[in-house]
Amino acid sequence: MINKTSRGKNSPKPSAKAKAVDLLSRSDQSVRRLTEKLTRKEYSEDEIKETIEWLQGKHYIDDEAGCRRRFEYLYESSSYSVKQICAKLMQKGYDSSLVRSCVPDDIYTRELEKAGRVVRSRFKPGADLRKMQQYMYGKGFDYSAARDAIDDYRQEWPEEDE
Repeated sequence: MINKTSRGKNSPKPSAKAKAVDLLSRSDQSVRRLTEKLTRKEYSEDEIKETIEWLQGKHYIDDEAGCRRRFEYLYESSSYSVKQICAKLMQKGYDSSLVRSCVPDDIYTRELEKAGRVVRSRFKPGADLRKMQQYMYGKGFDYSAARDAIDDYRQEWPEEDE
């Protein structure tokens, strides 16, 4: 059996600060997510609280900036709906009000573009309208943007002789 840790059996457990910095060096973490990970590693509540305060004091961890950075990255570079992006960020431990504050006022144009890309990659011409709608709504796309993207896609289909 392979030992997954680099520490030997007699090596001391790293401090909560060292573990937190190690986790942060790999990727941004929300305060909640970092707290959960340190709790799973069996650090005391006091040690975790002290570590979080120290990290915030050093500006190594900032939920607002981290949430905004992740939101903007996913918003610009992914085909996820805004609802999917929000759900992903909340799963990462960011507060729902903080996540909602990142959402721009007008998302229709972006949702229409991303929904169009998704519907074209997922469905062949002639696909059932209800299946397309159900899929797009299930992916969290805005109803009007999903409907308009599907309508635009259907306009591109070759005419059928009846």
